[in-house]
Amino acid sequence: MSYTTHADLGGQPGHGAVFPESEDIRFHADWEKDALALVLAMGATGSWNIDMSRAARETLRHYGRLSYYQVWLAALEKLMQERGQVEAGEIAAGRMLHPPVPIARVLHAPDVEAALAKGSPTLRPSTQAPRFHVGQRVRTRDHAVAHHTRLPGYVRGKVGSIERCHGSHVFADTHAQGLGEQPQPLYTVVFDGRELWGEEAATGLRVSVDAWESYLQPDP
Repeated sequence: MSYTTHADLGGQPGHGAVFPESEDIRFHADWEKDALALVLAMGATGSWNIDMSRAARETLRHYGRLSYYQVWLAALEKLMQERGQVEAGEIAAGRMLHPPVPIARVLHAPDVEAALAKGSPTLRPSTQAPRFHVGQRVRTRDHAVAHHTRLPGYVRGKVGSIERCHGSHVFADTHAQGLGEQPQPLYTVVFDGRELWGEEAATGLRVSVDAWESYLQPDP
């Protein structure tokens, strides 16, 4: 089965200018607040993990035509339909037509603030010594993979240097596939802009990317 992400847009031309908004603007319509609440509530049931939800979003065929929270809502519908938690007819009708399926847990209103404050930490006890050290030159893998990954396409096959090791973290690639956390060392790798985009890059531009160890190999 092929896997196509529609969200890996970094470094691609043709998407128009980026116009940053004030961080004080969190929502553009009231329904977006409801969408956020629904996604958080269903995520708290344990029916899927955060990397599964990212995979669901980036594989939406109409991803490019949706706004931020439309993506979230469409992916939620997709995840729930895959698990029999909602049916297409119920979405169309806007109401429950079938008995609910069991879920592992429920996020109750009084517990929301504490749950959001806790978050979902990905740091895990280290089971292996880091292969790379700060200052070491590394090259990222140069091929696409048939599953969710956190390695941006624009850094594939590029050379950078290790700036920091963050310890072992849940490996998003396997986590998204339901293959377990399989934690491994996570690094911040810094790339020169011209390594990524050639002479068109501004002088002095540096780009930092967090990359798991299996994304990297030593660069002689």
